[in-house]
Amino acid sequence: MDARLQRRVQRYGWDKAVDDYEAGWRAQLEPAQSLMLDMAALRPGERVLDVACGTGLVSFRIVDAVGEDGAVLGTDISGEMIEAARRLAAERNIGNARFERCDAEDLCLDVEPFDAALCGLGLMYVPDPVKALEEMGRLLKPGGRAGAAVWGARAKCGWADIFPITDARVASEVCPMFFHIGTRDMLARSFAEAGFTDVRSERLEVTLIYSSDDEALAAAFRGGPVALAYNRFDDATKKAVHTEYLRSIAAYRTGEGYEIPGEFVVAAGVKL
Repeated sequence: MDARLQRRVQRYGWDKAVDDYEAGWRAQLEPAQSLMLDMAALRPGERVLDVACGTGLVSFRIVDAVGEDGAVLGTDISGEMIEAARRLAAERNIGNARFERCDAEDLCLDVEPFDAALCGLGLMYVPDPVKALEEMGRLLKPGGRAGAAVWGARAKCGWADIFPITDARVASEVCPMFFHIGTRDMLARSFAEAGFTDVRSERLEVTLIYSSDDEALAAAFRGGPVALAYNRFDDATKKAVHTEYLRSIAAYRTGEGYEIPGEFVVAAGVKL
C-alpha cells in the first residue's frame, strides 16, 4: 500500500473506531501497556511523550506515574481520538496532560525534550516504524528512555483472520505489515536501527476475553483497525463478515463467549 494512502486509512479508520475502541480493547491491551510502563520505569516529575495515544489509555496512567510535577503529551494521527482524550482530561480535571494530532513519523512538535517516550500498540500501523522510533528519539533528552508495545506473531493471535476477511472485500490490504514488527526480534532490531542502546524486549502471551458474539464482533470490526472499511460495508456484507469471523474464532468459544489467544512484544531502549 502507498504510504500516504496507508496514513489516510489509519487516520480516518481510527476516527470511525473512537466510540467502540475502549469498550473493545481496554482490558485486552492492559497487560502489554502495563509491561511497557514497567520497562519505562517512569518517575515523579518526568515529562513523557505518548505516541499513538488514542483515547489516552496509556496517557492517563502516565499522569499517575509522573504526578502533578510531571507532564504528558499525547499524540495521535486521528483527530477524533485526540478530541476524545481531551474531553476525558477535562472531565477528570487533569491539567498536566495535553493532546495534539500528529503523524508518528513526523512529530511536528516545538517542545522541550522529554525524559521518556512511549508508543503502546501503534507501530504496527505506521508505514515506517523505524522512522517513528527515530522521531521519538529525536524528542528525547540524552539518556532518555523509549518503550513500545506491538502485537506479536500472527500464529499466536487467534483473532488474526479479521484482516484477510476484511481485505477480501476491499480494494487493498487494510494493514499489510501488521504482524511484521512483532515477528522474531524485529521490534528490538528496529529500536537498534533507530539509534537506541541497551535495547531489551519481552514476549507476553495473553487471553482476550469477550462475553458474547456481539462483544467480539464490536471489538474486531467497529473498535479496531478495520473500522473504516467495515463502516462502508452494506448490511449483507456486514452479515457475511460477521459469520466468517465468528467461524474463525469458533475454536476459542467458551459457553456464550470467547477466550482468544494473543501475543504482545514489548521493547525498550535508551537514547545516547
